[in-house]
Amino acid sequence: MPRPRTIPQPPVLPGDARDFLAEQAPFLAGVAVQAPGGHGKSTVLRELARLHGAAGVTVIDHRLDRSTPRTPDSVLLVDDAHTLDPGSLRDLRELLTGNRCRLVVAYRPWPRPAALAELADVLRRHGPPLVLGPFSEERTSALLTAVLGDATPATVRFVHAQTGGVPGHVDRLARALAGAPDHRRAIEAVDLPAAALAPFAAELDDAGADVRRLLLAAASGVDLPLAVACALLGRTADELDAMHAAARAAGLLGPSGRLSPIVRHAVVAHSPTDLREGVWQRLAELQLQRGVAALPVVRVLRRAGLPDAHLTGPLAAAADEVLADEPALAADLLAAAAAAGGRTSPARWARAAALTGDLDVALRLADRALAEPDPAVRAEAAMVTAAALAHRGQLGRSADLYRWSDTDGAAAFAAIAATATGRPELLDAAADQPPAAPPTLLSSASVLMARGLRETLSGSPTAALSSLTQAAALLEPAGRAELLPDSPAALTAVVGLHCGEFDLSSSVLARAVQARVGGSLLTRRHRLLQAWIHMTRGQTTAAAEILDATARHGTALEPRDQLFATALEVGVARRDSDLPALLRGWEQAREALMRHPVDLFTLLPLGELTVAAARAGEPGLVREHLHEAHLLLDRLGNPPLWAAPLHWSSLHAAIVAEDETAAAKLVAALARVRHTRFGSAVAGAAESWWQVWHGVVDLPAVETAARGLHAVGLPWDAARLAGQAAIRTADRRTMTTLLDYARLLQPKPDRPAATDSEPAAARRSDRARDTNPLTAREQEVADLVLAGLTYRQIGEKLFISAKTVEHHMARIRRRLGCASRSELLARLRSAAA
Repeated sequence: MPRPRTIPQPPVLPGDARDFLAEQAPFLAGVAVQAPGGHGKSTVLRELARLHGAAGVTVIDHRLDRSTPRTPDSVLLVDDAHTLDPGSLRDLRELLTGNRCRLVVAYRPWPRPAALAELADVLRRHGPPLVLGPFSEERTSALLTAVLGDATPATVRFVHAQTGGVPGHVDRLARALAGAPDHRRAIEAVDLPAAALAPFAAELDDAGADVRRLLLAAASGVDLPLAVACALLGRTADELDAMHAAARAAGLLGPSGRLSPIVRHAVVAHSPTDLREGVWQRLAELQLQRGVAALPVVRVLRRAGLPDAHLTGPLAAAADEVLADEPALAADLLAAAAAAGGRTSPARWARAAALTGDLDVALRLADRALAEPDPAVRAEAAMVTAAALAHRGQLGRSADLYRWSDTDGAAAFAAIAATATGRPELLDAAADQPPAAPPTLLSSASVLMARGLRETLSGSPTAALSSLTQAAALLEPAGRAELLPDSPAALTAVVGLHCGEFDLSSSVLARAVQARVGGSLLTRRHRLLQAWIHMTRGQTTAAAEILDATARHGTALEPRDQLFATALEVGVARRDSDLPALLRGWEQAREALMRHPVDLFTLLPLGELTVAAARAGEPGLVREHLHEAHLLLDRLGNPPLWAAPLHWSSLHAAIVAEDETAAAKLVAALARVRHTRFGSAVAGAAESWWQVWHGVVDLPAVETAARGLHAVGLPWDAARLAGQAAIRTADRRTMTTLLDYARLLQPKPDRPAATDSEPAAARRSDRARDTNPLTAREQEVADLVLAGLTYRQIGEKLFISAKTVEHHMARIRRRLGCASRSELLARLRSAAA
C-alpha cells in the first residue's frame, strides 16, 4: 500500500485520557497532567489547546507567550513544570489560587521540588490529576495505522514488544519503519532502524552520567541486587533510589526496573565503548565475588556484546561450573578465554576436551600442562593423558602415568591397566586398599573394579561380576563428569561376555548409557559392547544397526573402539554367511588390529578377527598378535575366564583353515578351562566339533554340546555345531534330527520394529505378506538369493543342503509363473521394493 507523502502527527491518546479531556478538563479551573517522559504529556496539552481554541477560549503557552494578559477566562498551558525554578512555580500557584486564569500543568513524577508539590496540591483540589501510562496494543495499533497507513498484527506485536507501549517510543519506531525501504523485512529480522534509536542520544545526555551508568547496568540483562548496584555505581541506597526515579521519570526505565528492547539498544548504541565495557566488566567481577553462578552472567554479557577479553575470569569460572554436565560447553568457554588472552588451566581444558571425545586436543593440552610448575596441575594433566592413552590402547603407558599422577582413583586404575598388559603385581594392593580420604564415588568404584578384575584371575566369575556391578552402580549418579580409562559397566560387559552372563551385561550397559557414564567418550564404547552382545547371541540386525549409528556419529573412533567396531563388522558378516561383506570388513580390520597393542580387554575382537583372517585366507596376519595374547595369558597364570573365548575363536579359525594340528592343541587347551560354566560349555563343544570333523557324529553328544552352548548365550554357535554335524553324517535319520535341532537352536530373527514415521510402509509390508504366494521358508530363501548368497551359503545359514535350496528356488519359480531365472530375480526384486 502506498504511504502518504507526509507523516501526520496523530493525537493518539488512551481512551480514558480522551474522555477526560472532552468531558471534564474544559470545566476545571486547574488540571494536572502527570507522566514520565515520552508518555504523551505534550500531546495532551496540544489536544487541550485545540479543544479550548475551538470553543473560543484564549489559550496561552507559558513557554512562548509572556505578554498576553492572564484572565479568568483564559487557559495557561505549562509543559515540563518539573524544570521550572521555585519562583515560577509559586507564581503559577498564585495565578490559580487568585482565580486570575485557568491553569493546565504537565510535569514528570520526578524530581518533585517543594514548590511543585505545593502547586500539585492546589491543582488536586480542582480535580484528580490525569496520569498517563503506556499504550495498550490497541492504541499501538491505532498509532501505527495512522503513521504507516496499514498495520498488520505482526507489526503491532513487534512494535509493542520493542517499545513496551511507551507512546513516544512507539511513535519513533513507527516513523522509522515508515521511512525504511522494507519495514516488514526489518520486523522479521527483529532489526531496529538506526533512525528509531537516534533521538535517544540527547535524552541520555540529559539524564546525566550516573543515570547512563545505571541504564548500562540494566542493559546488560544481569539481575542487580541492591548491594551489587550500589557497589557497581559507587552510590548509597538513597542515591540509587534517586537515580532509578530519574530514569523512570525520563521514560527510559520501566516500573519493574527493566529496559524495553528499544531503550536497551539505544543505551548500548549511544554510550561510549570504554564506559559500556567498563561497567559490564565490573558487574561480572562483582557477581563472581558474591559467589553467584558465573555461566548466566557470562551468557548475558556476551549476548549483550561484551568482548571475551573482558570476561576471561568469568569464562573460566563458568567452564568449571558446567564441566560435569556439559563438557563440550566447558571446552568452548575455556577456548574462548584462552583466545582472549586469559589465563586458563590447560589441564582443566584438556579434561573438558577429553570428556567430549576430542583426544587429540586433550593430549596436546595435557602435554603442555605437564610442564606447569603447579603440582596439582601436573597431576591432573597426567590423569587426562593416562585416560586418553587407555582409549588409544596404550595401557602400559597409561598405568605409569596413573601411578605418577596420584589422583583420585589413580592407584586402582594403574593396577587395572598394568594387569591388562600382564603385570598383575599392583592389583592386590589396589584391591585391598580402602579408598583414600575422602572416599569419593570415583575412588570407591575404582577399588571395586580392581577387586573385580582380581577375581577374574583367580576367583569366581560370580564374585568378579558382583564387585564390578557394584562399581558401576556407584558411578551412575555422577559418572558423566568422570574421565575414565574404562567404565565399570564396560568392564562388567567384557567379563560377562567372557563367561556367558549376557543378560547382566546388557542391563549394566543400558544403565550406563542412560546415565551417560564417562561422557560421550565412553558412550560409544558402551554401545559397541551392546552390539557385541547382540552379535554373540546371533542378533545380527540389532548389532548392525548400532554399528551404523556409530558410523553416522561423524567423528573418528579411537583405536580401541575402532578395533571393536571392525571386529563387529566381520563378525556380523560371518554369522550372516556374507563372505563379500566379511572380506570388505577384513580390509579395515587389518589396520585396526595393527594400531592396537594386545591387552586383556581386547581378546574378544582379537578372537573374532582370527576367524576372519582364516576366512580371508590370511591367518598369518594375526599370528603375532595371538602369540602376544598367549604370552599375556601365561603371565597372568592362564585364567580360564579370559582364555576360554580366545581358544574357542581360535578353534573356529583352525577349522576354517583345516589346520588339524592347531585344532587338536586348542581342543586340549579348552579342556583345561572347564573351571567355569562358559569354559565347560565350549570345552564340551570343542570335543564334539573334533569328533564331527573326523566323521564321528554321536547324536546325544552333539545335542548335549549344542545345548550347552545355547545355555551360555551362544545360540548361533550351537545351531552351527548341530548343522555341521548334520551334513557330515551318513545316517538320514540322524541328519534330519540334527537339522531340526539346528533350526530350533538358531537365533530368532531380530527384525527392527517399524518406527512411527513409517506406518504406511509397515502397512504396505503387511499387505504384501498377506498376498504373498510364497511360504515363509521360500520367502526366506528368496531374500537370501537377492542378498547375493550362493546356494551353499544359504544352506549353511538355514541348515539345509544346497540341493534343498535348489528345490525351493524351483518351486518359487513355478509359484510366480516365471519362465527363466532372470525373470524370477526381476520379479523378486520388484516384490521387495
